[in-house]
Amino acid sequence: MGKINLARVDDRLIHGQVMTKWTKGFGTNSVYVVDNATAADDFMKDIYVSTNSTGGLGIKVYSAKEVAEAWQKDHFGNDKVVVVFKYVKEVKEALAAGLELEALNVGGVSKKPNTDFVIPTVAIGDEERALLKEFHDQGIEVYFQTVPDSKRVEYDTAIK
Repeated sequence: MGKINLARVDDRLIHGQVMTKWTKGFGTNSVYVVDNATAADDFMKDIYVSTNSTGGLGIKVYSAKEVAEAWQKDHFGNDKVVVVFKYVKEVKEALAAGLELEALNVGGVSKKPNTDFVIPTVAIGDEERALLKEFHDQGIEVYFQTVPDSKRVEYDTAIK
């Protein structure tokens, strides 16, 4: 049976921190990119999937609904997965479609209008704040952390 080693929100999706830091030490063999727009764009999907030779990790690209369907089918088979969501709203969509998460790392959300930083690499607005509260209230361990060796900030500390 597969395992979700890490579920992370990072609007950069796959980049050096994900590939070199977050996938090490967990026995991870796959990274699942979850972004509805990328999943619908065959060209971008091919670019992500073709990076699977880097570091020996398998890369799959899913929409929020598709990742939930893959989980419901066989809990990701034998994959030990880092699931990277581009947006908090796609986490909500995947959960509503049947994905199960014990914890959610929020590590890279760029500053946009009407957002505030909760840690130096995460800026969220009212919509994200409400969704993260919903996840927290459902018993999902929500925390903020850029890389494994940086300070982990728990939901209750970051969201005041």
